[in-house]
Amino acid sequence: MEQVATTVPLGGIELSADVSAPDRAKGLVLFAHGSGSSRHSPRNRHVANVLNRGSIGTILIDLLTEEEEALDVRTAELRFDIPLLGRRLAGITDWIGRQPGLKSLGLGYFGASTGAAAALVAAAERPDVVRAVVSRGGRPDLAGSALKGVLAPTLFIVGEDDTVVLGLNYSAMAQLPRQTKHKLEIVANATHLFEEPGALDKVAALARDWFRGHLAPQV
Repeated sequence: MEQVATTVPLGGIELSADVSAPDRAKGLVLFAHGSGSSRHSPRNRHVANVLNRGSIGTILIDLLTEEEEALDVRTAELRFDIPLLGRRLAGITDWIGRQPGLKSLGLGYFGASTGAAAALVAAAERPDVVRAVVSRGGRPDLAGSALKGVLAPTLFIVGEDDTVVLGLNYSAMAQLPRQTKHKLEIVANATHLFEEPGALDKVAALARDWFRGHLAPQV
């Protein structure tokens, strides 16, 4: 399966992206990277590879331009600008809806760390399009009041030893609408980055199964 490098035009800027679309894909997942990360994140690429092997397309994209990333390296201010990142994900979602080879696929978001908050914000803004969300070691609490508008089935994956983030996930889940399907998966003996042997493989398998269950192609 070929990975295609492209750029996504968005409100006067261009964002770099890598698109992988397996034959007869069962859905498409847009990745929202965490603080200080990018489309080159080895953890997210590992998850994307597992999704691809499970017949799920992926888009790994930088949510900041090169100039913005350079600024963020110095100030760390943009990585926590959740409204900005959420708007960009929503804009990328609209772009996907205009692409002939992608628009027919059920769309999901995979958000890591602060990227999970941006994914939930965008899911609330595009409730008729986003069909599933997965949060890996996420900070869904940073989505704030947007949590009340999330209708997409959402899977929260947290390491057992990531106790502070685990508590924040419980609090965020309590703010979801009552009708929103959601689930918490706790990965045993894992910390925030899932660096322990087998932990990231578990994350990837959970994400794959969640997306395959909710991203059946539109007919």
